[in-house]
Amino acid sequence: MNNASGSIVHVAFVPSAGLGHLTPCLRLAALFLRHQYCHVTLITPKPTVSLAESHLISRFCSSFPDQVSQIDLHLLPFDPTSENSSDPFWLHFERIRRSLHLLAPILSSLTPPLSAFVYDVSLISGMIPVSESLAVPSYIYFIATARMFSFFSHLSVLDAAKKHAGGHPASFIGDAVEIPGIHLPVPRSSIPPLLLVPGSLFEKIFMEDSPRLTKLDGIFINTFEEMEEEAVAALNAGKVVPGLPPVHAVGPLMPCEFEKEQDQDMSANSPLKWLDAQPEGSVVYVCFGNRTATTREQLKEMAEGLLRSGYRFLWVVKLKMVDKEDDEDLEQVLEPEVMKKMKEKGLVVKTWVNQGEILGHTSVGGFLSHGGWNSIVESIWHGVPILSWGQNGDQKITSEVVAESGTGVWPVEWGWGGEAVVKAEEIGKAVREIMSSESLKARALQLKEAARKAAGVGGSCEVKIRTMIEKWKKKNVVY
Repeated sequence: MNNASGSIVHVAFVPSAGLGHLTPCLRLAALFLRHQYCHVTLITPKPTVSLAESHLISRFCSSFPDQVSQIDLHLLPFDPTSENSSDPFWLHFERIRRSLHLLAPILSSLTPPLSAFVYDVSLISGMIPVSESLAVPSYIYFIATARMFSFFSHLSVLDAAKKHAGGHPASFIGDAVEIPGIHLPVPRSSIPPLLLVPGSLFEKIFMEDSPRLTKLDGIFINTFEEMEEEAVAALNAGKVVPGLPPVHAVGPLMPCEFEKEQDQDMSANSPLKWLDAQPEGSVVYVCFGNRTATTREQLKEMAEGLLRSGYRFLWVVKLKMVDKEDDEDLEQVLEPEVMKKMKEKGLVVKTWVNQGEILGHTSVGGFLSHGGWNSIVESIWHGVPILSWGQNGDQKITSEVVAESGTGVWPVEWGWGGEAVVKAEEIGKAVREIMSSESLKARALQLKEAARKAAGVGGSCEVKIRTMIEKWKKKNVVY
């Protein structure tokens, strides 16, 4: 095939487990698909952890019928007891990693040949041999902040400097990690807890993959320079890791049309209908993501805290960990007398909600979040101040970014979610702060404008994607 504009760019995307990893992968792929000379092959590990992942993949593929091909990677049998983890997602990461070698013969005969691989950060060790065997450039997409990536990549430098620690961060990380080029150290208390557990699967994957980052051709991160200018600059200046490939800030990656559920609740009791009836800026939206389960004791304090705040609220409650799949009735989650009080001031739901539409609603004035980066980016996109309470993983580091940016607050003393029960009085006070602070509102609107400029026509994101496509086209043979 020959055309005046050059050859087809053919990119293989390989996501990992969980909506938090899959969604940014598909959003990034959609950016490339805006260009008519780009074709995507989506490699989908089967089975998925949740039905929600399968539905999202199906909607994505049907939205780009002429530009997307799908190849299933049927995962090899895996004994979860062979790894030190009970997390279904991390166990699935490892199962995918152990099956990636199956891809090389499958992908070697694709037409047109692959121009590049783009895959989840959790798959580095398994994907590099595949990309090398096929002589295809290798890129990762990183689902968290540039600050978190700085820490992740610098781990290999710290480990190399202190080999006596045996490769265990618990031994070679002190009270804080100083990252060259970044003024704010990462305190030990903000490091993902499982990274400090010697022998954990989380630690194993991190320590295997961090030294291999220099073998990549590039890194895509869902951020933009106005949000994390210092970290992005330090990474690209070679200060964090000498020889690190280019880091491309391609955010904010925002929800796409294919993400919309077909069976949205449009009844009188739906969240959006309820929001329509509330005054502008009067509602705090409370949601801890698809994976974060909340204890019953903390739920009671949350309920009382929201009532004490004096503000209206829309609260999405979740007790189970797996994405979206929760079969308990709402009455089992909160006691009847609590529900009765709350109905006077807010709406409590446990079904899936369209978070983007909620954050973009004029009645929403604040967001109490678990510190998941996808959620934080959506809040910034809509100019909504954030109360970030990291529950696990990288979410304290994300909360640091929120506080540093001036668009939200992070109550450091609350610790990790589940570590201790945060009392109602503290929750109510923090909610009042984000809902009433004029400085937070002003900064949130400023970053909203910057985010939309970065993602808009001619913005930094579009320029980076177009430049990358042109780079890959030049390396292609014209068919």
